[in-house]
Amino acid sequence: MAKTEKKGGFIKQAAILAAAGLLVRVLGFLYRLPLTDMIGDEGNGIYSAGFYLYNMFLIMSSAGLPVAISRMVAEKLALGEYKNAKKIFRVSMMTASSLGFICMLVMLLFSRQFCMLIKSERSLYCIITLAPTVFIVSIMAVYRGYFQGFGTTFPTAMSQLVEQIFNAVFSVFMAWYLMKTMTGDLIAWGAAGGTMGTGIGAFAGLVTLALMFFATRNYRKRYFADDKDNYKIETQKTILKRLLTIAVPVITGTAIFSMTNLIDMAMVKDRLAAIGTYSDKEMDALYGLLTGKYVTLTTLPVAISTAIATAVIPSIAASLALKQHDTVQSKVDTTLRLTMMISIPAAVGLGVLGNQILMMLFPNHPEGGSLLRIGALSVIFLALSQISTGVLQGLGKVNAPAFNALWGSLAKIPVNYFLIAIPQINVAGAVISTTVCYMIASLLNFRALVKATGASPDYVGMLVKPTAASIIMGAACIAAYKLVYMLIPSNTAATLSAVVFAMFGYMVGMIAVRGFVREDLANVPMGGKLIKFLEKINRI
Repeated sequence: MAKTEKKGGFIKQAAILAAAGLLVRVLGFLYRLPLTDMIGDEGNGIYSAGFYLYNMFLIMSSAGLPVAISRMVAEKLALGEYKNAKKIFRVSMMTASSLGFICMLVMLLFSRQFCMLIKSERSLYCIITLAPTVFIVSIMAVYRGYFQGFGTTFPTAMSQLVEQIFNAVFSVFMAWYLMKTMTGDLIAWGAAGGTMGTGIGAFAGLVTLALMFFATRNYRKRYFADDKDNYKIETQKTILKRLLTIAVPVITGTAIFSMTNLIDMAMVKDRLAAIGTYSDKEMDALYGLLTGKYVTLTTLPVAISTAIATAVIPSIAASLALKQHDTVQSKVDTTLRLTMMISIPAAVGLGVLGNQILMMLFPNHPEGGSLLRIGALSVIFLALSQISTGVLQGLGKVNAPAFNALWGSLAKIPVNYFLIAIPQINVAGAVISTTVCYMIASLLNFRALVKATGASPDYVGMLVKPTAASIIMGAACIAAYKLVYMLIPSNTAATLSAVVFAMFGYMVGMIAVRGFVREDLANVPMGGKLIKFLEKINRI
């Protein structure tokens, strides 16, 4: 008999992955601080150009595999077809390692040509040092997808933490070492040192996953011992075909969104050059502001939606396999509400405290606060796009998010072209175009979601109530910053105090508008205590 998922299980798994994701992002901030001090915004631009190219190859080799593997394994486990689940792992490993190896070779052999293509010849060392990482991460993707198919995100979370710890330590160390020992373009060597840390971290994450896979072999043996062996064993060809059927649209959609970064990389410098007043180093610095600060900070809260999307895919797939349609709709509503309850206040917080946050994190390079204020809205639409994509993939509608991402990316190009060349707007045009891109993709995703489920999402609980509470939070945030700064003229103290007051203000706002739902709280850590408190004050 198939093992069924406990109610709320996917939310708990998402919480594990989200906690790890936030820690990973925090560690990412911590190491980017000394790295930025060494290489500056100019070095961040070089680093990001090479990293975005690497990310494209990473997507082609492995981006869709965790989604496909977790969904396929979850379906087989729900139906009790344990031998097929095991075979999916073997076929996926052969496929991923082959794709990863090919992509690694292409990056190494054509590194100079890629530098010319992305118009960043100083990124050569970054591309060369990142190439082996593609092969490593493709293998990691198989382990992570397999574990997630079993309904556990703990191995993924642990490997991400180990990976980022090694990444943080060795990125800073290698940047320092290369800038000290090499000659020539020291900024380019420093950026390459940062990318070397990425590969070392990935290898550490892979070792962690392999050890956990070995340590849990007895658990899997007991799991597979329940196999009734009364079903057809699928062939490698059948598994590979289904794997690619699911993975390719996911890869396509992810690649299209990743291309938005490449679009920025290609267009920002060209359109800034059209203004005629910026040198190459100044354009690298502006691009570094965009990628090293705006992108880094606005994607931090999206770690939550990424985690929820990762956990909900196999969960919804398992419920669909068992034809539990009411459960599917309940999971969809809970997923959307929880995502927006986190993303909307995060966007408001970044918009209100953009300058102050950058002054606190980058005291030697505090520029870029205007980009955060302008682009804070993109946090909401990026989260909406990611979570709706995850839900649609769990429902088996893998093609819709890919097409919707394409329409969003196409809209970005003309916005970039016209806005970046306006001197008063310059690189902020790329921020505006990013918001437009994610807005179009998320709206189209929701149209597809309504069509797929036949039911409209809880828009009031998902959008209206968190927005109202966030407005209250924003007011509390501004007041707290000004009050504390009057008493203690320290930006760091005032900013941290404002964040604490903002959290309290948001909680009060959500209680005031009755934004919490009993079913959602029942599935999150400490939710039971909050339910009892809300019952006492008659707000739930």
